Amino acid sequence: MEPRRSRPQGVLGCSLTILLLAAVLPCAPATGKSARAPAVVARLSAEEIVAKNAAARGGPEAWRNVQTMMWFGHIESTNATVPGMLFRLAQKRPNKTRFEINAMGDKSVRVFDGTQGWSLRPAHGRPDVRPYSIDEVRFAQAAPGLDGPLIDSVAKGSSVSVAGLDEVEKHKAYHLVLKTPSGESQHIWVDAQSFLEIRYDRPAGSRTVSVLYRDYKPSNGLQIPSIIETGAGAGNTPDRMVIERVALNPPIDDHAFSEPGAPQQQARKQLRLGSTPR
Repeated sequence: MEPRRSRPQGVLGCSLTILLLAAVLPCAPATGKSARAPAVVARLSAEEIVAKNAAARGGPEAWRNVQTMMWFGHIESTNATVPGMLFRLAQKRPNKTRFEINAMGDKSVRVFDGTQGWSLRPAHGRPDVRPYSIDEVRFAQAAPGLDGPLIDSVAKGSSVSVAGLDEVEKHKAYHLVLKTPSGESQHIWVDAQSFLEIRYDRPAGSRTVSVLYRDYKPSNGLQIPSIIETGAGAGNTPDRMVIERVALNPPIDDHAFSEPGAPQQQARKQLRLGSTPR
């Protein structure tokens, strides 16, 4: 049975922020139903699919060598106040994220330091900083991290099983169920030919965050989607995070993941981000 989903309540609150925030960011709707292909039986074990996925993405060792990563691009959304809002996503192991959206000079920020998080939104020229709610903290703590949910999943204390072989947008895909140490069940669809993830679902309270990964491109040997989409299907115009540039292992000070506007952050140069070439 398909999990229940809802429309996002604004760009910064939707699943574009998971990745988050992976960050990839909760409250996402369906991205198209997955049709079960009953005549085809999955013949690979979960361990084999996970290993092939890691190899297709560039190899587990290459991902382990990435300690920080930044994405630069823009967001396309019918919920946006302005078209093509610019974003910058910084991630640092083990689970630190900073997601910035710039809409014509008004900057919105979501920051998580691994333990607690804050959101900053412009309010009549004066920034409004609010701490994460308990649900937001739990969601961020259970995020897949910099290298995603499948790489080193066993080492992270998760288990993976095969639910079957489904069809996602005319692509046959292995439907994997990942159970985290907290007991949360997440669903990942891995393309049966490329072995790259094409869809990722995870619960967010009473809703389900669901995203599609599109148009993978190489970055220093790693395969990274250049489009992350949510909200497609049922006549909806999808929200899109378009990744235009990737920086691997740029220097990012831990203060970049502090509460926005905190005195210790203002005393330093904020975020040495954006100067590192791809």
